[in-house]
Amino acid sequence: MSDSPQPSAPRSDRGSAAGPDSATGTASTGKSTADRSSIIAVTALPVLVVLAGVAGFLSPDTFTPLAPTITWSLGVVMFFMGLTLTLPDFARIAKRPWIAVLGVVTQFVAMPLLGLLVVTVYDLPAEIAVGVILVGCAPGGTASNVVTYLAKGDVALSVSITTLSTLCAPVLTPLLTLWLAGSYMDVPFWSMFVSICQTVLVPVIVGVLVRLVASKFVDRIAPALPWLASLAIAYIVAIVVAGSAGSIATAGILVLLAVITHNLLGLGVGYGVAAACRLDTPTRRALAFEVGLQNSGLASTLATTYFSPLAALPGAVFSVWHNVSGAVLASIFARLPYGKPPAEATDPSRTNASV
Repeated sequence: MSDSPQPSAPRSDRGSAAGPDSATGTASTGKSTADRSSIIAVTALPVLVVLAGVAGFLSPDTFTPLAPTITWSLGVVMFFMGLTLTLPDFARIAKRPWIAVLGVVTQFVAMPLLGLLVVTVYDLPAEIAVGVILVGCAPGGTASNVVTYLAKGDVALSVSITTLSTLCAPVLTPLLTLWLAGSYMDVPFWSMFVSICQTVLVPVIVGVLVRLVASKFVDRIAPALPWLASLAIAYIVAIVVAGSAGSIATAGILVLLAVITHNLLGLGVGYGVAAACRLDTPTRRALAFEVGLQNSGLASTLATTYFSPLAALPGAVFSVWHNVSGAVLASIFARLPYGKPPAEATDPSRTNASV
């Protein structure tokens, strides 16, 4: 339910507050604490983001000078994501490669094209159009992991797709943006490529390495990671909104309408593709959220850096809206029967076996 990167998403063997192989009561309690912290933080994120947006709108002079720190803030969030990744997360991709690839391909095909469809149908101004398309070209955020968990979907698959899409982002995000948004504004492909490597790929890799060498320390601080990431996302939103405060009054409703349409279409396409491939219900739920929930924090950061404050507005609005839509849909899914859950969810040794 969060914006984009949301660390410590509950999942089958995340090892949030204890080692992934722990079977003691203390370890289980630690993991449960981290999971509860993730759920509470990600539930509170829409409130934090709205408050941050209001603060940015009412006091733009306070936050606008902080724009150069957005890139660093996103790097911190992605570092937190890396801290929560374990070697089994990468092993899952090898175990179910075609489904993980299906999710990544659907995400990087459907969301960019749906973004182009939305800006064409609504005849959006160039700057806003670029922002909407950029959101569509962004990878998935680990928010989808938390929402999939709450919806009783296939969390292991969700984590695999998020990881893979993040690793593909340095190439695919600027390439797709150049292709689809190049007619609206100049798209600096190589600059964006380097920027995504610096703010996404490198921090994630560093986070993974830190977890490998200091797993016990990471386990102890795991419950705090979702809150730190939430605050960082809210900070980014406040700066983005402050930068486009003058345009919100005239373009706000149009941007909101475009974002809602984009997000709902993405959720529907993700679920529909999984259904068309005759995948089980938990997998359909995972793909719905992986496709529909984007790393809008990255989109806002890139838009602010390479385009304009107005182009960053769709990413900020997406940060708020997809928290709402994700929470509502997860609540609906969680109350619907879906038959036998995936193996990861039924293994009694897993701490997140049920919701």
